[in-house]
Amino acid sequence: MTSSTATGTATPKEIKTVYSILFSIAFAHLLNDLLQAVIPASYPILKQNFHLSYTQIGLITLSYQLAASILQPLVGWYTDKNPKPFSQIFGMCFTLSGIVLLSYAPSYEVIIPSVILIGIGSSVFHPEASRISFLASGGKRGLAQSIFQLGGNAGTAIGPLLVALIVVPNSQRQIIWFAIFAFIALIVLSRIAFWYRDHLMTSATKKAVLDLHDLSAIKVKAAVGILLVILFSKFFYTASMSSYFTFYLIEKFHISVQDAQLHLVLFLSACAVGTLIGGPLGDRFGRKYVIWFSVFGAAPFTMLLPHVNLFWTGVVSFIIGTIISSAFPAILVYAQELLPKKLGMVSGLFYGFAFGMGGLGSALLGNLADHTSITYVYQLCAYLPLIGIIAFFLPNLKKK
Repeated sequence: MTSSTATGTATPKEIKTVYSILFSIAFAHLLNDLLQAVIPASYPILKQNFHLSYTQIGLITLSYQLAASILQPLVGWYTDKNPKPFSQIFGMCFTLSGIVLLSYAPSYEVIIPSVILIGIGSSVFHPEASRISFLASGGKRGLAQSIFQLGGNAGTAIGPLLVALIVVPNSQRQIIWFAIFAFIALIVLSRIAFWYRDHLMTSATKKAVLDLHDLSAIKVKAAVGILLVILFSKFFYTASMSSYFTFYLIEKFHISVQDAQLHLVLFLSACAVGTLIGGPLGDRFGRKYVIWFSVFGAAPFTMLLPHVNLFWTGVVSFIIGTIISSAFPAILVYAQELLPKKLGMVSGLFYGFAFGMGGLGSALLGNLADHTSITYVYQLCAYLPLIGIIAFFLPNLKKK
């Protein structure tokens, strides 16, 4: 069962959406991103244990995000030429090692390599996982990407909740319990790897038929550049939420760490909702319009957020998360359709750039918070979604 980018003469059976694989890879994405979410969710307890500054917290995020971003385009480029069905299993082993090391880290200097290991695991996972969801889509690319990313967002939302329940009331050592999720992920990824291997063996005997557009190379490069600028605005803003939203709530409203974590879970849950609807809306109405609305449309609410009380902070943050997160499935599928011969490289580039911008944003915003205040950071970041207006200049993709 293959996608239109890897099949020859398509029959109804060949283009059927493989939902068992889609939901399996989405579940693996949930487990992978749940383990990644342990890092920012543990910041309050790490800050207390090691007396960290906001700048040091930002550098932890930067170290993790750089490890998760720089390797991804390289992994995608390599696997475009040499597919590796079992590579995600090795990636999860890196993540497992990082979780174990983080749980026993005795100092700030040991925290850094532990999060780098988790970042390497992520960089190996995402390019091939995104390709698998594309191949199993049966042509429903936006839906497939939404299901895949819904798993990731769900894991990102569940991670802080579990940290609040397991780690915060006890100690840093309790992070070791998250190794169980890594072992579960290894089992799921093994099943997916065998399907992917069989798929490659089947498709190797068929002539490729590519779904092409009529854009020139210059227009393709310009469109990719616009998409990266949009990702910059989106992930710089979401970095302020994932890394510092709990600190913002604690400082402004004087609530407990657990209550602040629950507000973060609410925001991340909204991101999961937005991700689920973004892909199908792109399939139906056009990815360009979903991208434009999802980034630029969040601006009124991001500008409102720093000026409301605790109750309305929860409401507004949920709206922001839902709107702004609907962009990424549409962005990634749009990019894959721009460069249909380079699925792995495109997925790696965009996931890597997203992680890199998140890490850079976290480091810069942490330093800014040390020199000003967390509240000022949110007042400044409120204007970032306005950059999304550049999506107006994206071309409409017309297929040959």
